[in-house]
Amino acid sequence: MEHKKISRRHFVKESSLVTGSILLGPSLFASPPSSIKNEKMLKLAVIGCGGRGTGAVVQALKADDHVKLVAMADAFEDQIEASYTNLSQLFDSSRIPLKPKHKFVGFGSYKKAIDEADVVILATPPGFRPQHFEYAIEQGKHVFMEKPVATDVTGIKKVLDTAKKAKEKKLNVVVGLQRRYQAEYLEMHKRIKNGDLGQIISGQVYWNSAGVWVRQRTETMTEMEYQMRNWYYFNWLCGDHILEQHIHNIDVANWFIGEHPVKAQGMGGREVRNGKDHGQIFDHHFVEFTYPSGAVISSQCRHQPGCFSQVSERFQGTLGTSYNGGGNSALLKSHSGNTLYQHDGEHDENPYQVEHNRLFAAIRNKSEVINDANYAAESTMTAIIGRMATYSGKEIFWDAAMNSNLELVPNEDLLDFKAIPPVVPDEQGAYPIPIPGQTTFY
Repeated sequence: MEHKKISRRHFVKESSLVTGSILLGPSLFASPPSSIKNEKMLKLAVIGCGGRGTGAVVQALKADDHVKLVAMADAFEDQIEASYTNLSQLFDSSRIPLKPKHKFVGFGSYKKAIDEADVVILATPPGFRPQHFEYAIEQGKHVFMEKPVATDVTGIKKVLDTAKKAKEKKLNVVVGLQRRYQAEYLEMHKRIKNGDLGQIISGQVYWNSAGVWVRQRTETMTEMEYQMRNWYYFNWLCGDHILEQHIHNIDVANWFIGEHPVKAQGMGGREVRNGKDHGQIFDHHFVEFTYPSGAVISSQCRHQPGCFSQVSERFQGTLGTSYNGGGNSALLKSHSGNTLYQHDGEHDENPYQVEHNRLFAAIRNKSEVINDANYAAESTMTAIIGRMATYSGKEIFWDAAMNSNLELVPNEDLLDFKAIPPVVPDEQGAYPIPIPGQTTFY
């Protein structure tokens, strides 16, 4: 086995490349060749053919030699063709034996692709995730789906209901919250559960960076196409960056504490990224999450160039402080400053690859079934109540939010490129922006 040598700084760099729609070369997806002999050839489909979907296909094909890509689906034909071109540079036709008729284009194309496969990758904008997940499980498919798993409460409820059906059918579901598959986080979680940190009483989680891409509007674009091309900036598609990116750090807090918060309050706004081409979302959020145990976690995420950058998690317990991320491997220190544990990540494998290795091993070994959907839904909902808090300026309680009927994503039957999206610009081309103190549950 050739292990990926991965420092924390290098891992963050890789992560940003994958999520930034750049296809990484084979050396960045190190995994052992499959030793499976005479196994069934598993058919793979990918729904959403951007950088993350393409990267996930690479990892799936490298996880198991007896997997082939048989179908691709995306709202845009150019996305499919760009993805297929990149994959063709890495794999021969026996691994990606797609015929043109199995490249499905359009909003409803996911059903045709899922029907062709045994295993599906769901990597579209997250607003579509609940309906795609539901259909895949209804059809009896194993699933890898990217985070977050919804953008609204209605979607969360659908994902939780579908997770139950997946469990009943013994279908494997892996979610792209890859820190749960990363050695340094697994080791820290084990030590926290063993009591090395004591009880967690506070913490700080961060995703502070410069921001993401903007795609320019063209004269031929309908409003729906413009929003789909710039999905990151519209809440019905993305859910804001507190959900789309910062969910990773929020998920670590839920995981290490062992529960989800009961309430959230915070603040946010648009100071730098506030143009007409920036849709609706904020460029900074700060939230305090309060947990049933009494722990209070401070959450920061920011998209502002030239500012302090940090992607990490830190927790204070009754016995010491834990550190993950921020350019260093996991570190555990006592309150007196003594190092209790420091992780050596020199030979840790890329957790993006580990996710797929585990998924396909579980499919082959039918005695093990993975189902990440419940904790992924809880972490997604945690980020959603954080967004509700920053948008409204109010204290948001988990139970009240879960009992709401917040629905941002229209019925899929109403979606096509000529349809009117859930939000539209005013006469000056500006989109409706949440206003704390005026915006309610959103």
